[in-house]
Amino acid sequence: MNTLDGKVALVTGGAGGIGAAIAHRFAAAGARVVVADLDPAGETTAREIGGVFVRTDVTRLEDNLAAVRTAIERFGGLDVAVLNAGIGEHGSFVEEFRPEHYRDLVAVNLDGVVFGMHAALEAFTERGSGAILATSSLAGLSESPMNALYSATKHAVVGLIRSVAPLVIEQGITVNAVCPTFIDTPILGEAVPFIKDLGVAVLEPERVADVAELVLARGGTGQAWPVVPHGDPAPFAFGALPSIMSDPHHPVPEAIS
Repeated sequence: MNTLDGKVALVTGGAGGIGAAIAHRFAAAGARVVVADLDPAGETTAREIGGVFVRTDVTRLEDNLAAVRTAIERFGGLDVAVLNAGIGEHGSFVEEFRPEHYRDLVAVNLDGVVFGMHAALEAFTERGSGAILATSSLAGLSESPMNALYSATKHAVVGLIRSVAPLVIEQGITVNAVCPTFIDTPILGEAVPFIKDLGVAVLEPERVADVAELVLARGGTGQAWPVVPHGDPAPFAFGALPSIMSDPHHPVPEAIS
């Protein structure tokens, strides 16, 4: 069964890259899509898929609420919120640290997910169902010395997803993350040839759209799905809490995975 046919989806950062690929994929599967982005190129994406564009600064709660309202007003509701907008890190953490850039990273990569989630949950709680899918990164599942601040924001997204999922599962709401490896988008810029020369795979945005569609079809929650060039997509297996954090007289509960 096509889980997207007849659904309404909101995609932040939908003007290009991963967001545009997801918007195209969802529309092809029968969804009506609201493309949310600061970049006016989002109008082109929306036109190509028969959707609607709404100018959205994800660092503002009001803009996220307005994007959700657009979905409800134009298409009668909202079923899926893809919180994808993000920016990359510029300069090294040690030699080139710039507090203003750090604040921008947190505002877009983390606040954008927090605010987008709150806006979507308001609509989903009222209707008793919904799916949230946030874009994290493999850098949100492991260390990334070349992009320490970016990695920190993406780790925060994974932690948020896993922590919120149990809070809303009884309302029929799923909350998951996709964690792509290097994807050929403007965030990588001129680094793509260098990365490929190192023998590291750089995937097309459509690969993320593949996994995003699969995550929604599977219907799990509290999961982080790596997007890598090999093997079948599957949720990341998180370990149990370290024993030092637990009472030795009680068993450690299983982590959501």
